[in-house]
Amino acid sequence: MADRKTTLAPLLNVRNGARAVAFYKAAFGAEEIFVLDNEGGVVAHLSIGGADFWLADESLQHQNPSPDAVGGCSARMVLTVEDPDGVFARAVAAGAQILWPVEDQSYHWRVGRVVDPFGHNWEIGKPL
Repeated sequence: MADRKTTLAPLLNVRNGARAVAFYKAAFGAEEIFVLDNEGGVVAHLSIGGADFWLADESLQHQNPSPDAVGGCSARMVLTVEDPDGVFARAVAAGAQILWPVEDQSYHWRVGRVVDPFGHNWEIGKPL
C-alpha cells in the first residue's frame, strides 16, 4: 500500500455518454482508459494529458442528474494546458459554445470558458 497515492477525479453525468466520449476525444484529445457501454448506459474513465475524469449517462433513480436535468451545472472543470488558445479553439470546433474568449486576466492567468454540448463548463487556461 505504500506505493498507493490519493487521487480525486470528477465524474460528469451526461445525456448520451457515447456522444460525450466522442466529444471529449475530439475537443480535448481525451484518451479512453475504460469504457463500458451496455443497456444500462455508458460509464467511461478518460484522461486528458494524464488528468483523469469519468463520465456516465445520467441516472435520475440513482440521484445522478445531468446538467440538462437540473438546468445547469454546479461545478466547473478547470483545464490547465500549455496552449489554452489552441485547446480552446479545438473545443469550439468540436461543438463547445464560447462563454468568454481566452484572454489575459488580472489575476495572472490566460483563460477562457466554454460550455460543452452536455452542459458542463470548462475553463481552459494557464498561469502567466
